[in-house]
Amino acid sequence: MSAAQLYGLVLAGGRSRRMQSDKAVLQYDGQSQLARAMALLAPQVERCFVSIRPDQRDDPRRAAYEAIEDLLPDRGPIGGIHAALHTHLDKAWLVLACDLPFLDAATLGHLIATRASTRLATAYRSSFDALPEPLCAIYEPASGAAIAHWIGQGQLCPRAFLAQADALLLDPIDPHALDNVNTPEQYHAAITALSSSPPIGADPVRIKVRYFAILREHIGRSEEELQTCARTALELYQELRRRHHLVLDPQFLRVAINDEFGDWRAPLSEGDTVAFLPPVAGG
Repeated sequence: MSAAQLYGLVLAGGRSRRMQSDKAVLQYDGQSQLARAMALLAPQVERCFVSIRPDQRDDPRRAAYEAIEDLLPDRGPIGGIHAALHTHLDKAWLVLACDLPFLDAATLGHLIATRASTRLATAYRSSFDALPEPLCAIYEPASGAAIAHWIGQGQLCPRAFLAQADALLLDPIDPHALDNVNTPEQYHAAITALSSSPPIGADPVRIKVRYFAILREHIGRSEEELQTCARTALELYQELRRRHHLVLDPQFLRVAINDEFGDWRAPLSEGDTVAFLPPVAGG
């Protein structure tokens, strides 16, 4: 039996109480969170929708996209998932929160490639507590009845639903890709972290990274291989700073590309080996 066709849903019907302003319209490099999420999701699915409350149907920023209104009021994110599954009964849904500024195409691609269409859902484990991440997950058509029953029991937590459901849970390829933004302080921190990030749509390349001295001690390994959309050594290092919580500024490091000291602005290519060397590099 073939897998159900995959549609996409960006959840943008929340009330953003902790943010104290509409999270969907927060800007990153001139692009709203909603627009960014839709641009990231649309190439991965057959059709892409935004999940809204009925009172948001006339909002021009949401009206730019196909919308699915909540069928059940005030149910939070699980209400949006429920509405999608019951609006198109034969479709599977790749569901995203709109407030995931570090999410990338590689993370979505891995989720789709490892999708378990015979189970109720496929999701990532949280890098913090190993519980399911319900707002970057694929929900199969059969999950519609299970979610309706869950809501009928007065349960509204999508994470708790996945924790007890027949779901495949995956380890994230980037532990910070699903970090979300709920407060003004988190928003400003995300803007700073993303200031050197590559644009959505950049083709990923596979890179080997080597670490020396204090970096090796901090990360706990001497090298790793990864896929990245970083275009330069500087963008790669900024990505790794977020991933590994590195504190050293690039100005205190030297960078070598394919065993030759190079420029931080040098372009990266498939198969490159990039080494970051602190002032005193141990063996």
